Amino acid sequence: MPRATIVVPAYNVAATIAETLTSLIGQTFTDHEILVVDDGSNDDTLDVVARFDDRRLRVIRQCNRGLAGAHNTGIAHARGEYIGFCDADDLWEPEKLARHVAHLYARPSVGISFSGSRMIDGEGRDLGLCQSPKLTGITARDVLLRNPIGNGSAAVMRRAALDAMAWRPPQERDRDWWFDETFRQSDDIEGWLRFALTTSWEIEGIPGNLTRYRINPGGLSANVMRQHQTWERMLAKMAGIAPKFVRRHGAAARAYQYRYLCRRAVSMRNGELAFSLALRSLRTSLRPLLAEPVKTLTTLGAATVLRLGGAPLYARIERAALSTLSPAVREEGTTS
Repeated sequence: MPRATIVVPAYNVAATIAETLTSLIGQTFTDHEILVVDDGSNDDTLDVVARFDDRRLRVIRQCNRGLAGAHNTGIAHARGEYIGFCDADDLWEPEKLARHVAHLYARPSVGISFSGSRMIDGEGRDLGLCQSPKLTGITARDVLLRNPIGNGSAAVMRRAALDAMAWRPPQERDRDWWFDETFRQSDDIEGWLRFALTTSWEIEGIPGNLTRYRINPGGLSANVMRQHQTWERMLAKMAGIAPKFVRRHGAAARAYQYRYLCRRAVSMRNGELAFSLALRSLRTSLRPLLAEPVKTLTTLGAATVLRLGGAPLYARIERAALSTLSPAVREEGTTS
């Protein structure tokens, strides 16, 4: 039995999954299996996967159930004590799995181990931006406001901790759910927050940017308003679980979410949308401005320049600014 499992949800990812699997097969921690959950692909994804000759690689096929459904199927079939997740367009650094396994082994109270991430573009080029979040002392408030885990390819979990958040809805006959399959977006933050609110397991990060997270304007994150709608539905669900918690932190969380979506709109070069989201953030709560004035004002400035000057002017200013900053200063902090 492998000690660890890496779950790779895959839907029409023929262009990127070979690079992803190469990074996972190349992990320095070799006692692992890789479960590719084909979520009803209709491109050449399975043909690409079939080119890999590695006994640790297994493929599970299912009708399309979305990202949460692919995660749940992978968890249900996983044999490892530790289970990590890597989207089929992201990459892991060679030492990532080894470091998370060592972390979880050394810290028996930790249920989710995660790391920072480095951003890459659609062609795999380094964008010079990183998610370098808070690593210790993480509470449910941190998860709601700032989501330190950051993205769906950053976490490695203990199987016992996963089972603590499992349930089986009435309509499900085949297996448990760990992530809510009614969410086609915000399914990861829903899972992390429910985990923090309903279990006694700790969430803790380790130093280093061990995931390469692909920014894909054509992916799910591109539709920022739909993403906000599902985030609001997630918040409403959490209000049913912990109403006092949501009443206390909901406005600030919503302001951080608007700021995050503003940054996504900036990356899409949509100035009108970015500017409106920046204003919504400020009107909703001043907490992001007071807690992180530089990042908040930089976000507002980028949205303003993009709205007034257009994408060409913004690109020139962005290149000039990045060229004068050290890599440490260029780090984005977290996804929010």
